[in-house]
Amino acid sequence: QVQLVESGGGLVQAGGSLRLSCAASGSIFSVNAMGWYRQAPGKFRELVAAITGGGIANYADSVKGRFTISRDNAKNTVYLQMNSLKPEDTAVYYCNADIYSGNSRRDYWGQGTQVTVSS
Repeated sequence: QVQLVESGGGLVQAGGSLRLSCAASGSIFSVNAMGWYRQAPGKFRELVAAITGGGIANYADSVKGRFTISRDNAKNTVYLQMNSLKPEDTAVYYCNADIYSGNSRRDYWGQGTQVTVSS
């Protein structure tokens, strides 16, 4: 059984910072790409940032220069450092990981963590 557990969400004022963490645990053979998505009320879930197993990152245009994704492969953990937060960053943030477990490879999702940015 594989689980992704997120932490680090909360309430912050515009211009502030938050750091999200997501740890994968369970019967894991390897973790490939990891990423963060977000879903605001009434909107579709969208990719925020992703990082390959080799550390190559890509970002949504809306967060470039403000957010940084990183990972610790020894801990099967991905991070999202969010700076200069804006009210439009308010959403539930979900961790995603492409994981080999047992004889299968599939995407796993975390339970989501709320990020609220007040103006």
